[in-house]
Amino acid sequence: MNTSRRTITAAALAVAALGTTAVIAGPAAAAPRTTAVAAADATAQAAYNGVCGAGYTVIDSTPVPDKGTVYVTYSKATGKNCAVSIRTNPGTPVWMAVTLNIDAGRGAPSVTDSGSYSTYAGPVYLDAKGQCIQWTTAIDGVLANGHGHCG
Repeated sequence: MNTSRRTITAAALAVAALGTTAVIAGPAAAAPRTTAVAAADATAQAAYNGVCGAGYTVIDSTPVPDKGTVYVTYSKATGKNCAVSIRTNPGTPVWMAVTLNIDAGRGAPSVTDSGSYSTYAGPVYLDAKGQCIQWTTAIDGVLANGHGHCG
């Protein structure tokens, strides 16, 4: 992933949200969502593609209605979280963004990837030992977010 994709700030996500439909997810579930659970959802989820790397396990996901899914993963070996937004129907590039940050309010460390992508945005990585995390995504003007996983 090139450096310019990694350096775009969360402000870009907020600016893109103007005039779009916002979807706010409730508190994150304690157990990770699996593909089998996702299949039962009214909104189809894109499958996790393993892009965070070896050793990262899905700990949560948030659907982006009719667009895709943001997956949050964790590596016990590195102690880092990773987030990636994946389109349900890859194709012509659309504007996408994914942000992962410490759930500590304004000014907390965050990492964002955004741009015009055909398949996924991210991965973004964050060391948040002893902290709660938040994730936000946008796929083609539809927003979703979640939070939790403290520790």
